[in-house]
Amino acid sequence: MCGIVGYIGSKNTTEILMDGLKELEYRGYDSTGIALLDNDKIEVYKALGKLKNLEQKISDANVGENHFLGIGHTRWATHGKPTELNAHPHLGEYSYVVHNGIIENYKEIKDKLIQDGHKFISQTDTEVIVHLFENYYNNSNDTKEAFQKTIADLKGAYSILLISKVQPDSIFFFKHGSPLIVAKGKEEKEVLFSSTDAPLIGLADDVVYLEDGMGGIASPAGIEFFSDEITWSTLPQSKQYAQKDGFRFFMEKEIYEQHDVITDSMLGRLQDDQIHFDEFDAKIIEGIDEIKICACGTSYHAALTASYLFERLSKIRCSVEIASEFRYKEPLMSKKTLFVVISQSGETADTLEALKMAKKAGLKSIVVCNVDNSSMTRLGDVTVLTRAGIEKGVASTKAFSTQTVVLWMMALYFAKFKNAISQDKLNSEIFALREVPKALIVCDKMHEKTRRLSKRYLHGHGFFFIGRDVFFPLALEGALKLKEISYLHAEGYPAGEMKHGPIALADPELFTIALMPQNLHYDKIKSNVEELSARDSTICSISPLDFELSDDFIKTNKTDHYMLEFFEMLVALQLLSMEISVRLGNDVDMPRNLAKSVTVE
Repeated sequence: MCGIVGYIGSKNTTEILMDGLKELEYRGYDSTGIALLDNDKIEVYKALGKLKNLEQKISDANVGENHFLGIGHTRWATHGKPTELNAHPHLGEYSYVVHNGIIENYKEIKDKLIQDGHKFISQTDTEVIVHLFENYYNNSNDTKEAFQKTIADLKGAYSILLISKVQPDSIFFFKHGSPLIVAKGKEEKEVLFSSTDAPLIGLADDVVYLEDGMGGIASPAGIEFFSDEITWSTLPQSKQYAQKDGFRFFMEKEIYEQHDVITDSMLGRLQDDQIHFDEFDAKIIEGIDEIKICACGTSYHAALTASYLFERLSKIRCSVEIASEFRYKEPLMSKKTLFVVISQSGETADTLEALKMAKKAGLKSIVVCNVDNSSMTRLGDVTVLTRAGIEKGVASTKAFSTQTVVLWMMALYFAKFKNAISQDKLNSEIFALREVPKALIVCDKMHEKTRRLSKRYLHGHGFFFIGRDVFFPLALEGALKLKEISYLHAEGYPAGEMKHGPIALADPELFTIALMPQNLHYDKIKSNVEELSARDSTICSISPLDFELSDDFIKTNKTDHYMLEFFEMLVALQLLSMEISVRLGNDVDMPRNLAKSVTVE
């Protein structure tokens, strides 16, 4: 989720790079940096945290306007902690690089380069790119050949901008798996680069949205592409449209990008046949016989999901508390309890106060959060970042999916430490984790089905979302999404609880959204849905298996793991809620009475 920009031209390069990074800051705010080249001199400025810190550094340095070329980067940490040393651009002896993505084989490359005498100063995978380029150039004195050989050696997903003193009028660029756009500026001899449209609007009209495997060399003389299959497009003129990447709403964009951010959440944490967290080691678990998770709203639903996974996989007692209730119940807290809080913003008032109580009682604590340097991350013993990027839609989507994946990985890490899981079982779980991004890809067929179904669910006296096991908290999350943006009454229930009272409400005007996974308690949930159908509730089932009593049916893919069904059903629920809200004419991104971060009681 990093963002990169580049510029060649006669305008104020620093200003253009900084304006571009402002448009991309939602893609990462762990650190930022720019490299400015003037003839054979390169000036570099980096800062930890948000872009305003870099702005202050540049202001203090009184940077001039005489640079004609530069590259910039805003970072979302994957390899290496958020530090100024790990911030981009990264330096070799005479070259700099910015990079979005992950180099999967960086360890092998780095080890070989160290043997050849190269010295590394950061913890990142990115630094191998610039050293590899210089290694090839030192042997050939041919920059194009050196860059192409460098690209050929890299495995993973990446977009790259590289500048070098040995060819000071050029930017080398390449895309494989991560977005990159190259643009002709409105002025002569002007070239721009960006991860998205927004930084280019007003500066360029003609762009190439690079496909995987496309790259080249740009200079004031023009752009040399390595491929002949280049298609120039016209840039959108609306920044708001560009920021949404062509989607109607930020919520829609964020639903669609879940499969990308989930990959970021897992980067560096899935390592072959094991789970690894740079953020903590086994000491955080030593002496612990219970986990207590505290959260609010959507994060509470992720916590409930995790409670099943911790007990099932780690064999550790796990309880979940709503933070606003936990604060006032005079809870009993044992030092053998690991206290975990979950918050997208890290500023949720009730959750923050619960964490303070746990700290005061001497409990070890882990903060699962999306925003580094937030109040919770500063207070907790350990922070595990979800790496979801900025979520602009008030109704959380990718925050929930990234939280759930991070907690699933933590459950497996704890299970391995406690010898509660066999290696075969761990391997199967890791295999399933690697398949999660695919499960979160929004297929056109599913989106179109939810759009068509939405017109049938605009009335009635309410919704029941029902599920069992981890699909119960998913039902809660589905009901919450619908309430938040459609303003229709919806409740999430454990399916087995229907006959303990709620089934009295069943009639044709009560809509039941039934989560019916193939791999977990299918026969049980089927029986519960049959009971509702017998009482004329309108049934919309979400399942890979056809259910003959369904009035409506959203078909999911057959898989071998219930958590893959979980994430695909999550997408279906998010889309259905959004499309119902659209039909009702509501503001999808800014629903009434709600705020993105709840910083008061």
